[in-house]
Amino acid sequence: MKVVYNWLKEFVDVTASAEEIAARIALSGTNIGGVEKGVLGGVVDAEVTSNRPDCLSVYGIAREVSAIYKTPLKPIVPKPVESTTAKASDAVRVAIESPELCARYTARVIRGVKIQPSPAWLRERLEAAGVTSISNVVDVTNYVMLELGNPMHAFDLGKVRDKSIVVRRAKPGEKMQTLDGTERVMDPGMPLVCDGDGARAIGSGVMGGASTEISFSTKDILLECAYFDPISIRRAARSMKLHTEASTRFGRGVDPEMAEVASRRAAELILQLAGGELLSGVVDVYPGKRAAKKITVTRAEILRVMGADVPDKEVERVLSALGFAPVRVDQNRGQEGALLAAWECTQPSWRAEVEREIDLIEEIARVYGLDKFPARLPVARTGAARLPQYEAETRLRERLMGLGYREIVTIPHVDAQRDELFRAANVTPAKLANPLSEEAGVLRSTGSVTVAAAIEWNLNHGQRNVKLFEIGRRYALNGAEAVETPVLAIGATGEVRPQGLHDGARDYSFADLKGDLDAIGTLSGGIGWQDGGPEWLNAAKRGRIFLKENELGAAGMLAKRVAEKYKFRQDVFLAEIALGPFYCAYYGVKNARRYEPLPRFPAVERDFSLLLADGVKFADVTKTIQSLGIVEISSIEAADLFRGKNVPAGKYSLMIRVIFQSREATFSDAQIAEYSGKIVAALEKNLGAALRAN
Repeated sequence: MKVVYNWLKEFVDVTASAEEIAARIALSGTNIGGVEKGVLGGVVDAEVTSNRPDCLSVYGIAREVSAIYKTPLKPIVPKPVESTTAKASDAVRVAIESPELCARYTARVIRGVKIQPSPAWLRERLEAAGVTSISNVVDVTNYVMLELGNPMHAFDLGKVRDKSIVVRRAKPGEKMQTLDGTERVMDPGMPLVCDGDGARAIGSGVMGGASTEISFSTKDILLECAYFDPISIRRAARSMKLHTEASTRFGRGVDPEMAEVASRRAAELILQLAGGELLSGVVDVYPGKRAAKKITVTRAEILRVMGADVPDKEVERVLSALGFAPVRVDQNRGQEGALLAAWECTQPSWRAEVEREIDLIEEIARVYGLDKFPARLPVARTGAARLPQYEAETRLRERLMGLGYREIVTIPHVDAQRDELFRAANVTPAKLANPLSEEAGVLRSTGSVTVAAAIEWNLNHGQRNVKLFEIGRRYALNGAEAVETPVLAIGATGEVRPQGLHDGARDYSFADLKGDLDAIGTLSGGIGWQDGGPEWLNAAKRGRIFLKENELGAAGMLAKRVAEKYKFRQDVFLAEIALGPFYCAYYGVKNARRYEPLPRFPAVERDFSLLLADGVKFADVTKTIQSLGIVEISSIEAADLFRGKNVPAGKYSLMIRVIFQSREATFSDAQIAEYSGKIVAALEKNLGAALRAN
């Protein structure tokens, strides 16, 4: 809504500049797009929200300025000179067949007008407000719409058959040629303004018909100002793809009580600019008139919501300036600042959205000044409760950040083609019926798709070393049932260790990812690994992750075909695990944890340097040693791995470190020798291992 400064000053006496007014209006809740300087004192571009149709007019903004600057708002009392011999009711008839679509319809008749270009002052104001000048009569209807907020339409009365207006629903297949020269098919139920020949306008708020438009040969006009149901107008405008200044106002809800005043104001201006004779009276059909609603606001609720008091005089001044006519109704009416003070307000016809006490408190607060209320947290009605997984998720997040990962938060709406790269064949994606864009058509089927996109963004912006994680949800459909699964997704690429004084740079590898996941897995009692994984991971560098018998997810290096889709020029590693079983296991480990005293006797370490076939894994070594049932073994670690010189082809050297710990006595050399012999024998028998001689 563009508000011309000089036009605004016709309704409220303010000395502040357009820039100052714009700043004060913005502080009271109406966003300001900018202020344009010009010969008319400037133009304020107010970005009016959908719940404030009263501000879609110069007079509505003037009411806001009046309340803010404590300046009286000038009333609008148009007094056009009417004929003493002819009545409007004798010249035209109006009937409303669909009162649910049209709650009020007013009609005035002016005879003998002269259609000509508008004067300069009218053209300048319309053009400053973004409306093109057409002719004096048409310009007046647009001018009054901008001034008072009520759209109106002027018909060539000579082209209105039977001098009769009927407001009804559109019939199936009904057609009408609109002012833009296009013949349009009406949707059933659309509000139409008709005469004896058929439709002449689409609800008057969407577009008028070409058959009754004003031309330079027009002599007599029928001036219409009505109130149409906002929902029906919005549907019609969307269906016909005809969005106009009038449909915007009708679609948000205009003031039905202003219709007759706006009609008088337009008639007054037409007589000034186009001459003619105004027939006396107005044809006013008003089947939808409603009684004004009463709303009570109390000081106790103001204190509860805002946390601070507002003086009685300010409460009454603000509500009066905005048109709510407050009246003290409590038993302490003569007492200033009474805690039990209450005001009964009458809802004005132009503020249909104000229906509750909290709405009135908002009006008081924004005009009185939000800066006058101290910053404080509202009193909680109920105590806050942490989610069941809060502790487990907090420990997980701490562990990941300790490992050097940074948390990201992304929206779950992703591109369908990218989601398909990571989605399992047996998973049905959750498609969005009304997506925000083509690149956000489905809800992610895996957390890996958004982590991969985050890595892509970082690489494209010059960040080559990235370690990210996201705790979120993945989505799928199981028939008609929606399934949401909490997951942890991890992504990394680049250097895990930068160039140092003594050490060279080292790239992130699958071993680093596996080690980090093992460190995370200790929170839930430890995880296991098996070969395999989804097809979007490299077959040689991937693995499935297990928690006892439950498969949690998979991890590995991104497959080449997927990496090429993202145009990655360096290895990218991804992992994803389901968090439901992980959280359950975390609390199981926590609840089973018991105090144990520190061992009194020293631990003994033994290193075994083994030659193993290439297909043997460290997990196989660990499993073989644990199968011996030696309770004194406290840990088994991989200490070193070597391939190359002095190692036969097809084999590799692995040094494992076994730590023995007893709580009963100090180990003897014989005991350690016995345990070591059993370990070596089992490894030789089960895995074909051999101790290295050098």
